[in-house]
Amino acid sequence: EEVWQVYEALASVGPQAMFTVAAAFGNVHGVYSPGNVKLDPEILGNSQTYIAEKLGQPVGSAPVQFVFHGGSGSDIKDIKRAIECGVIKMNIDTDTQWSYWSGIREFEAKFRPYLQTQIGNPDGPEKPNKKYYDPRESIRAAEVSTEKRLAQCFADLNAVNILGLGDMKPPSNVAGPRRGGLPNAGAYQAGAGVAV
Repeated sequence: EEVWQVYEALASVGPQAMFTVAAAFGNVHGVYSPGNVKLDPEILGNSQTYIAEKLGQPVGSAPVQFVFHGGSGSDIKDIKRAIECGVIKMNIDTDTQWSYWSGIREFEAKFRPYLQTQIGNPDGPEKPNKKYYDPRESIRAAEVSTEKRLAQCFADLNAVNILGLGDMKPPSNVAGPRRGGLPNAGAYQAGAGVAV
């Protein structure tokens, strides 16, 4: 009934009103271990049924477009069910923040001996380290990590190849070995060996 009240108030703006509803169904903002967030997407499904009845729409109609806030740590089955029940947008900021940081953290761990001084590393006391401490390298590692996490999010949220654009070409505007960057840029997350 609360979702109906919100829907009714927002719909009163006019016949062409477009809006989303952020209904609570066990979701919480923040970071929680998997299993600690107990979603009940059937609340959304029941809301759709109730509102469709109120509007005189056929059984199976989904008149409400829901927004899913606070989904970190949610079970993928619950996320998929929430989408089936009308979720059209899910916030993924916490996950992308972590993936960005994780890329930097893993870059630093992998190249720590090369990040302590400007000159001198395991390859020799006179060897320069500029290509390692160049902030573009760790930022690129963060971007690669985030790209992988976004790809997972898009797959989880049924948002892959839905616009008819086809597969994306690999970016060509990133620093690689020919431009003075580290060889195999972007391999930090895959565990692939980076020739240094």
